Amino acid sequence: MSNTLRIALAQLNIPVGDVASNTQRVIQTAADARDRLHADIVLFPELTLTGYPPEDLLFHAGVRRQVQQGLERVRTDVHGITTIVGYPEYVDKTIYNACAVMRDGQLLLNYRKRELPNYKVFDEKRYFKAGTATGIIECKGIRIATLICEDIWEPGPARAAKEAGAQLIVVINGSPYALNYQQRREATVRDRINDVKLPVVYLNLLGGQDELVFDGNSFVMNSRGEVVQRMAPFVEGVFAVDIDTGDKVEPRPAHIEPLLPEEASVYNALVMGVRDYVDKHGFPGVVLGLSGGIDSALTLAIAVDALGANRVHAVMMPSRYTSQLSLDEAAAQAKALHVRYDIISIENMFASVQAALQPVFDGMKPDATEENIQARCRGILLMAISNKLGSMVLTTGNKSEMAVGYATLYGDMAGGFAPIKDCSKMMVYRLARYRNGMSTVIPQKVIDRPPSAELRPDQKDTDSLPAYEILDAILELFIESDLSVDEIAARGYDRATVGRVLQMVKRNEYKRRQAPPGVRVSTRAFGRDWRYPITSGYKSS
Repeated sequence: MSNTLRIALAQLNIPVGDVASNTQRVIQTAADARDRLHADIVLFPELTLTGYPPEDLLFHAGVRRQVQQGLERVRTDVHGITTIVGYPEYVDKTIYNACAVMRDGQLLLNYRKRELPNYKVFDEKRYFKAGTATGIIECKGIRIATLICEDIWEPGPARAAKEAGAQLIVVINGSPYALNYQQRREATVRDRINDVKLPVVYLNLLGGQDELVFDGNSFVMNSRGEVVQRMAPFVEGVFAVDIDTGDKVEPRPAHIEPLLPEEASVYNALVMGVRDYVDKHGFPGVVLGLSGGIDSALTLAIAVDALGANRVHAVMMPSRYTSQLSLDEAAAQAKALHVRYDIISIENMFASVQAALQPVFDGMKPDATEENIQARCRGILLMAISNKLGSMVLTTGNKSEMAVGYATLYGDMAGGFAPIKDCSKMMVYRLARYRNGMSTVIPQKVIDRPPSAELRPDQKDTDSLPAYEILDAILELFIESDLSVDEIAARGYDRATVGRVLQMVKRNEYKRRQAPPGVRVSTRAFGRDWRYPITSGYKSS
């Protein structure tokens, strides 16, 4: 091993805000990397001590004190291995997104992130000041540059590292998951390597944090831009990377974990997001309404895969409009997944509310009001179960519905977390088929039946919405590509339909602001990276 530098990549699930536990995790992991893997260096993710993203916790005096104490503990308690750990550095009233390089009680280097992302889910310029210096350390005779996340997405920091004599670049990251984003990461790193001709070791964070999921997928590229090692996504671990330090500094080829297919990737992200949101909040389990439709069926499967059947409670709440198919298939799925299953009719509640409102509504024809009353009756029941049993309510709405407001405030939108909030209806179908490919837990009749809210006789979603194949295509062009009505219509879609859809999206912003958080899996989800005004005079064109 004399001509080899061994770097341990700590691809860890780091909770936000628990600085003391995160500090202890760093100390224990460093010792494990030293003793079990015989590593020379151990890398930890971006902002390890606070977790990522810490948001306005960074402004709290208590967090500042705990971070300073935690960093001092790492410096004094870790020996025999070089430790590179991300943390927020406080200098008077300024905060830097930094990493400290320490060994045997000595601070060898403090590097400050130079490129601060301020787009999509990122708003680092709210918190941090950009660094200006290049960070180089020497270990086993080779010069190693440290970068932090966004630094690798711009050419400047890597070029500065090359000019400073670096032979290897290591990057610590808090890069959140989005569909096919790993390919973009690797393409970006390959661009940097083609520019500077240096190998790169890329470590990424793992775990769910509110609506974000960090997928790991850490990897290593040689100086030709070839992936020579890739760690498993959605799996925690400490992985060894060997770097030849002879005539040419190059990483040794090792296991390359294949990239997951799209459906598997999204499904794993949803499962991790649900598991971490529930567990990190300390909920004993979850409860959800199981309607006999595909959205709640997929949500139930995700919940069971995330938490186990004994922590999931499904409730069927039929009304006069609930079909026998819905009753039969919901019961079949609950039985197949071995979850607690209760049936609570809303018929008496619905009738009582109608009777109470009759003097006000006298002479008026039924409309969406009566449909929403049914949804709100169900919301009351689920929230009551949550209050009494302590389980968190999972909502079951998808992105297509959330986009156009095909959901009821304080009804089916009532809950603590929305697992499939960022999945279009067509993605829901893809995920259902994917999950059944592992084992059949979603009844085929549920997948095949036309979507219906079952809030009035013979209701179909297409009574109110375009076919989902068309709706989802229009929504993707608007939400993720920011195209106008004219630009979307030019792609071959009916202009009147496009205009109607975009008006629905605009009109229902107030609903989305009141919706629970959900797992982000697209490149633009409703939440951190969607900031349209509620009140707006803009006319879509």
